[in-house]
Amino acid sequence: MKLEGQVRIPSGCAIAAVISKEGNRISGELVTNAMKPMHDRSNGLGGGFAGYGIYPEYKDFYALHMFFDQRETRKSCEMFLKERFEIVKSEILPTQKLPSITDEPIIWRYFVTPLKSVLLDLQLDEKEFVVRTLMRINTQMKGAYVFSSGKNMGTFKAVGFPEDVGVFYKLWEYEGYSWTAHGRYPTNTPGWWGGAHPFTLLDWSIVHNGEISSYDANRRFIEMFGYKCTLKTDTEVITYMVDYLVRVQGLSLDEAASVIAAPFWSTIEGKTDMEARNKYRYLRTLFSSLLITGPFSVVLGYSGGLMALNDRLKLRAMVVGEKDDKVFIASEEAAIRAMEPHAENIWAPAGGEPVIVEVKEGGCF
Repeated sequence: MKLEGQVRIPSGCAIAAVISKEGNRISGELVTNAMKPMHDRSNGLGGGFAGYGIYPEYKDFYALHMFFDQRETRKSCEMFLKERFEIVKSEILPTQKLPSITDEPIIWRYFVTPLKSVLLDLQLDEKEFVVRTLMRINTQMKGAYVFSSGKNMGTFKAVGFPEDVGVFYKLWEYEGYSWTAHGRYPTNTPGWWGGAHPFTLLDWSIVHNGEISSYDANRRFIEMFGYKCTLKTDTEVITYMVDYLVRVQGLSLDEAASVIAAPFWSTIEGKTDMEARNKYRYLRTLFSSLLITGPFSVVLGYSGGLMALNDRLKLRAMVVGEKDDKVFIASEEAAIRAMEPHAENIWAPAGGEPVIVEVKEGGCF
């Protein structure tokens, strides 16, 4: 058994992503293979993937991927869901046994749509209703956990190395226009199935490498608005922050990035464009508690696109490459080469400057 100091851990954690700007289908096997050369960034305590455009036949329904500790828990949770949703399809999520993936919970998949009568009674829009329902399940139903909840997308995660997790979920059977992937090396929280990345809410998904020192300040602020941070992980709070800034507050992704990785005051005051200077002053002042401090690189997946973002000082590695209509993002160039050996325009984004890639209008999302 290797001890600490005897294994290479280059900044810990591995992230990778790929997107087709034309909306072409990409097999989940591609991004699974991208994680193999970054094996030593993980320690087997968490791996996962998020695929977008993978459920075209159910694209108008929320795909709920859930963990249950036992059959009775699933039955009671399903009764709760039926009071709030029309369940279009209910099934066990297909997996295959691997010696390296153990202690798996019951893994279930539901395709649902909120009952209009319930929405009318509660006077809530659809997405807010889904968020509140998920928070209730994940905080009040012991033994039940919703780990994916978007439309036409799904998250697949487990305790294990990511390349094994991809095989466990048979990701070669799925095709989507974009994928994100993560190999975890947990530092402050235990490795468990729900704590593996990506962390998702609605169609947002976050994969993250780093350790944010502002976690408590970020958590206290976001929990004032109904979010419940039950996992004590950086990734969970970052996902809620994005949802709050973009869905609730109506900011653009670029504006949200300028809150999360806000420019230094000296940089803001040095801008010659007065309109831009005032905007950044406003955002940094209004959302000061949502500034993330500490080293991080994240990839945000969402319907129709990806956003990559480093901390302001670029303390975690992240590279981007291109080939034809595809854009690749990873912690290491080796992962990009595993997906596309002939990738071009390999470059490292500057600290605090988001890279946003979207599927062209008419794509399959």
